Amino acid sequence: MTSDYTEVFRDTEAVEKYESVTYAPDSYASRISERQRDYLRGLVRREFEGQHPPVQHDFACGTGRAIRTLHGLVREAHGYDTSAEMMTKAAEVGSRAYWHQVATDGPVPAPVAAGFPAIVTIFRLLLNVHETVRDRALAFAAKALPHRGSGLLVVENHGNAGSLRHLRARRHRGERWFAELSHEEVAALLDRHGFEIVERRGFSMLTPSLHENRLARLADAAARRLPGTDGYAVNVLYTARRVHA
Repeated sequence: MTSDYTEVFRDTEAVEKYESVTYAPDSYASRISERQRDYLRGLVRREFEGQHPPVQHDFACGTGRAIRTLHGLVREAHGYDTSAEMMTKAAEVGSRAYWHQVATDGPVPAPVAAGFPAIVTIFRLLLNVHETVRDRALAFAAKALPHRGSGLLVVENHGNAGSLRHLRARRHRGERWFAELSHEEVAALLDRHGFEIVERRGFSMLTPSLHENRLARLADAAARRLPGTDGYAVNVLYTARRVHA
Protein backbone atom coordinates (compact mmCIF):
# COMPACT_ATOMS: atom_id res chain seq x y z
CA MET A 1 0.00 0.00 0.00
CA THR A 2 1.28 3.48 -0.77
CA SER A 3 2.11 6.11 1.79
CA ASP A 4 -0.86 8.08 0.39
CA TYR A 5 -3.20 5.26 1.38
CA THR A 6 -1.70 5.09 4.85
CA GLU A 7 -1.89 8.85 5.34
CA VAL A 8 -5.51 9.05 4.17
CA PHE A 9 -6.67 6.25 6.44
CA ARG A 10 -4.90 7.50 9.51
CA ASP A 11 -7.78 9.96 9.60
CA THR A 12 -10.57 8.33 11.61
CA GLU A 13 -13.18 10.39 9.72
CA ALA A 14 -11.95 8.95 6.41
CA VAL A 15 -12.12 5.46 7.88
CA GLU A 16 -15.67 6.07 9.14
CA LYS A 17 -16.75 7.46 5.75
CA TYR A 18 -15.33 4.42 3.96
CA GLU A 19 -17.29 2.03 6.17
CA SER A 20 -20.56 3.91 6.65
CA VAL A 21 -20.90 5.99 3.46
CA THR A 22 -19.08 4.08 0.70
CA TYR A 23 -20.59 0.84 2.02
CA ALA A 24 -23.88 2.27 3.27
CA PRO A 25 -26.83 -0.16 3.01
CA ASP A 26 -28.17 -0.39 -0.56
CA SER A 27 -25.23 1.60 -1.95
CA TYR A 28 -23.50 0.59 -5.17
CA ALA A 29 -20.51 -0.78 -3.26
CA SER A 30 -22.60 -2.70 -0.74
CA ARG A 31 -24.64 -4.40 -3.48
CA ILE A 32 -21.46 -5.50 -5.22
CA SER A 33 -20.18 -6.74 -1.85
CA GLU A 34 -23.33 -8.82 -1.28
CA ARG A 35 -22.94 -10.51 -4.68
CA GLN A 36 -19.28 -11.17 -3.98
CA ARG A 37 -20.19 -12.66 -0.61
CA ASP A 38 -22.54 -15.20 -2.20
CA TYR A 39 -19.92 -16.12 -4.80
CA LEU A 40 -17.02 -16.42 -2.36
CA ARG A 41 -18.90 -18.53 0.14
CA GLY A 42 -19.93 -20.88 -2.64
CA LEU A 43 -16.37 -20.97 -3.95
CA VAL A 44 -14.92 -21.92 -0.55
CA ARG A 45 -17.54 -24.61 0.05
CA ARG A 46 -16.89 -26.09 -3.38
CA GLU A 47 -13.10 -25.86 -3.54
CA PHE A 48 -12.35 -26.98 0.01
CA GLU A 49 -15.04 -29.64 0.33
CA GLY A 50 -13.77 -32.65 2.25
CA GLN A 51 -10.67 -30.76 3.41
CA HIS A 52 -9.67 -29.07 6.62
CA PRO A 53 -11.25 -25.57 6.55
CA PRO A 54 -8.80 -23.04 5.09
CA VAL A 55 -7.07 -20.22 6.90
CA GLN A 56 -7.69 -16.77 5.39
CA HIS A 57 -4.94 -14.21 4.80
CA ASP A 58 -6.53 -10.89 3.79
CA PHE A 59 -3.92 -8.45 2.47
CA ALA A 60 -4.87 -4.74 2.59
CA CYS A 61 -7.76 -5.85 4.78
CA GLY A 62 -9.15 -2.37 5.47
CA THR A 63 -12.27 -2.65 7.61
CA GLY A 64 -12.40 -6.41 7.18
CA ARG A 65 -15.17 -6.76 4.61
CA ALA A 66 -13.56 -9.79 2.92
CA ILE A 67 -12.96 -11.32 6.33
CA ARG A 68 -16.61 -10.94 7.34
CA THR A 69 -17.58 -12.49 4.01
CA LEU A 70 -15.98 -15.79 5.03
CA HIS A 71 -16.97 -15.91 8.71
CA GLY A 72 -17.77 -19.50 9.65
CA LEU A 73 -16.05 -21.03 6.63
CA VAL A 74 -12.40 -20.57 7.64
CA ARG A 75 -10.65 -22.00 10.67
CA GLU A 76 -8.98 -18.65 11.38
CA ALA A 77 -8.45 -15.32 9.64
CA HIS A 78 -5.52 -12.90 9.54
CA GLY A 79 -5.82 -9.32 8.34
CA TYR A 80 -2.80 -7.31 7.16
CA ASP A 81 -2.83 -3.54 6.59
CA THR A 82 -0.63 -0.47 6.88
CA SER A 83 -3.41 1.47 8.63
CA ALA A 84 -3.95 0.65 12.30
CA GLU A 85 -7.07 2.82 12.21
CA MET A 86 -8.65 0.67 9.50
CA MET A 87 -8.00 -2.50 11.48
CA THR A 88 -9.38 -0.92 14.65
CA LYS A 89 -12.57 -0.12 12.73
CA ALA A 90 -12.62 -3.68 11.35
CA ALA A 91 -12.69 -5.08 14.88
CA GLU A 92 -15.36 -2.54 15.92
CA VAL A 93 -17.74 -3.62 13.15
CA GLY A 94 -17.41 -7.30 14.01
CA SER A 95 -14.66 -8.62 11.77
CA ARG A 96 -13.17 -11.59 13.61
CA ALA A 97 -9.47 -11.97 12.85
CA TYR A 98 -5.93 -11.56 14.09
CA TRP A 99 -4.66 -8.15 12.98
CA HIS A 100 -1.16 -7.44 11.67
CA GLN A 101 0.10 -3.96 10.82
CA VAL A 102 2.62 -4.10 7.98
CA ALA A 103 5.16 -1.59 6.70
CA THR A 104 4.54 0.42 3.53
CA ASP A 105 7.90 -0.57 2.08
CA GLY A 106 10.94 -2.70 2.76
CA PRO A 107 10.91 -6.52 2.76
CA VAL A 108 7.70 -8.20 1.62
CA PRO A 109 5.59 -8.94 4.72
CA ALA A 110 5.53 -12.58 5.75
CA PRO A 111 2.16 -14.26 6.29
CA VAL A 112 1.59 -15.86 9.67
CA ALA A 113 2.50 -19.54 9.63
CA ALA A 114 -0.99 -20.97 10.04
CA GLY A 115 -0.83 -24.06 7.85
CA PHE A 116 -2.72 -25.14 4.76
CA PRO A 117 -5.00 -25.05 2.93
CA ALA A 118 -5.22 -21.27 2.73
CA ILE A 119 -7.17 -18.63 0.87
CA VAL A 120 -5.55 -15.26 0.21
CA THR A 121 -7.87 -12.34 -0.52
CA ILE A 122 -6.79 -8.98 -1.98
CA PHE A 123 -9.74 -6.62 -2.41
CA ARG A 124 -9.94 -2.98 -3.54
CA LEU A 125 -6.18 -2.58 -3.68
CA LEU A 126 -4.90 -2.96 -7.22
CA LEU A 127 -6.42 0.23 -8.63
CA ASN A 128 -5.41 2.39 -5.69
CA VAL A 129 -1.65 1.80 -5.71
CA HIS A 130 1.44 1.93 -7.89
CA GLU A 131 2.66 -1.13 -9.74
CA THR A 132 5.40 -1.71 -7.18
CA VAL A 133 2.77 -2.08 -4.46
CA ARG A 134 0.75 -4.48 -6.61
CA ASP A 135 3.89 -6.59 -6.94
CA ARG A 136 4.38 -6.39 -3.17
CA ALA A 137 0.86 -7.68 -2.58
CA LEU A 138 1.28 -10.57 -5.02
CA ALA A 139 4.69 -11.42 -3.57
CA PHE A 140 2.94 -11.71 -0.19
CA ALA A 141 0.37 -14.03 -1.78
CA ALA A 142 3.15 -16.16 -3.26
CA LYS A 143 4.66 -16.55 0.21
CA ALA A 144 1.29 -17.61 1.61
CA LEU A 145 0.64 -20.02 -1.28
CA PRO A 146 4.02 -21.59 -2.15
CA HIS A 147 2.66 -24.39 -4.38
CA ARG A 148 -0.46 -25.36 -6.32
CA GLY A 149 -1.92 -27.44 -3.51
CA SER A 150 -1.57 -24.64 -0.94
CA GLY A 151 -4.97 -23.14 -1.69
CA LEU A 152 -6.52 -20.24 -3.59
CA LEU A 153 -5.88 -16.58 -4.30
CA VAL A 154 -8.82 -14.25 -4.97
CA VAL A 155 -8.02 -10.78 -6.32
CA GLU A 156 -10.46 -7.95 -7.05
CA ASN A 157 -10.29 -5.51 -9.95
CA HIS A 158 -12.95 -2.86 -9.37
CA GLY A 159 -12.09 -0.89 -12.51
CA ASN A 160 -12.08 -3.25 -15.47
CA ALA A 161 -10.75 -1.40 -18.53
CA GLY A 162 -13.06 -3.47 -20.73
CA SER A 163 -16.25 -2.22 -19.06
CA LEU A 164 -18.55 0.79 -19.45
CA ARG A 165 -16.40 2.55 -16.87
CA HIS A 166 -13.71 2.93 -19.53
CA LEU A 167 -15.87 5.58 -21.23
CA ARG A 168 -14.98 7.91 -18.35
CA ALA A 169 -11.24 7.34 -18.61
CA ARG A 170 -10.43 10.37 -20.78
CA ARG A 171 -12.49 12.73 -18.62
CA HIS A 172 -10.83 11.51 -15.43
CA ARG A 173 -7.31 11.08 -16.79
CA GLY A 174 -4.74 12.09 -14.20
CA GLU A 175 -7.18 12.12 -11.30
CA ARG A 176 -5.80 10.55 -8.14
CA TRP A 177 -8.55 8.01 -7.49
CA PHE A 178 -9.41 7.00 -11.06
CA ALA A 179 -7.53 4.10 -12.57
CA GLU A 180 -8.34 0.99 -14.57
CA LEU A 181 -6.81 -2.39 -15.32
CA SER A 182 -7.48 -4.77 -18.17
CA HIS A 183 -7.91 -8.52 -17.75
CA GLU A 184 -4.60 -8.93 -19.57
CA GLU A 185 -2.80 -6.66 -17.09
CA VAL A 186 -4.20 -8.57 -14.13
CA ALA A 187 -3.28 -11.91 -15.72
CA ALA A 188 0.27 -10.66 -16.38
CA LEU A 189 0.62 -9.47 -12.78
CA LEU A 190 -0.52 -12.84 -11.48
CA ASP A 191 1.72 -14.76 -13.87
CA ARG A 192 4.71 -12.68 -12.82
CA HIS A 193 4.29 -14.08 -9.33
CA GLY A 194 3.59 -17.65 -10.35
CA PHE A 195 -0.22 -17.67 -10.43
CA GLU A 196 -2.65 -18.89 -13.07
CA ILE A 197 -6.24 -17.65 -13.25
CA VAL A 198 -8.64 -20.58 -12.95
CA GLU A 199 -11.90 -18.63 -12.75
CA ARG A 200 -13.13 -15.11 -13.47
CA ARG A 201 -16.42 -13.68 -12.24
CA GLY A 202 -18.02 -10.27 -12.88
CA PHE A 203 -20.56 -8.64 -10.58
CA SER A 204 -22.06 -5.62 -12.35
CA MET A 205 -22.04 -4.06 -15.80
CA LEU A 206 -23.15 -0.75 -14.28
CA THR A 207 -21.10 2.21 -13.13
CA PRO A 208 -22.14 3.94 -9.87
CA SER A 209 -23.86 6.73 -11.86
CA LEU A 210 -26.30 4.17 -13.32
CA HIS A 211 -26.88 2.42 -10.03
CA GLU A 212 -30.14 4.23 -9.19
CA ASN A 213 -31.70 3.66 -12.61
CA ARG A 214 -34.21 0.82 -12.15
CA LEU A 215 -34.30 -0.16 -15.83
CA ALA A 216 -30.51 -0.23 -15.96
CA ARG A 217 -30.42 -2.49 -12.92
CA LEU A 218 -32.93 -4.89 -14.47
CA ALA A 219 -30.88 -4.99 -17.66
CA ASP A 220 -27.73 -5.60 -15.63
CA ALA A 221 -29.34 -8.51 -13.77
CA ALA A 222 -30.40 -10.08 -17.08
CA ALA A 223 -27.01 -9.54 -18.72
CA ARG A 224 -25.14 -11.17 -15.85
CA ARG A 225 -26.98 -14.44 -16.54
CA LEU A 226 -25.59 -14.62 -20.07
CA PRO A 227 -22.39 -16.60 -20.68
CA GLY A 228 -19.36 -14.53 -21.56
CA THR A 229 -20.53 -11.29 -19.99
CA ASP A 230 -18.10 -11.46 -17.05
CA GLY A 231 -15.42 -9.94 -19.25
CA TYR A 232 -17.40 -6.69 -19.53
CA ALA A 233 -18.25 -6.24 -15.87
CA VAL A 234 -16.95 -3.18 -14.01
CA ASN A 235 -16.08 -5.22 -10.93
CA VAL A 236 -14.31 -8.55 -11.41
CA LEU A 237 -12.90 -11.23 -9.12
CA TYR A 238 -10.08 -13.48 -10.34
CA THR A 239 -9.50 -16.82 -8.64
CA ALA A 240 -5.99 -18.20 -9.13
CA ARG A 241 -3.70 -21.04 -8.14
CA ARG A 242 0.07 -21.10 -7.82
CA VAL A 243 1.64 -22.87 -10.79
CA HIS A 244 5.33 -21.92 -10.76
CA ALA A 245 7.92 -20.31 -8.53
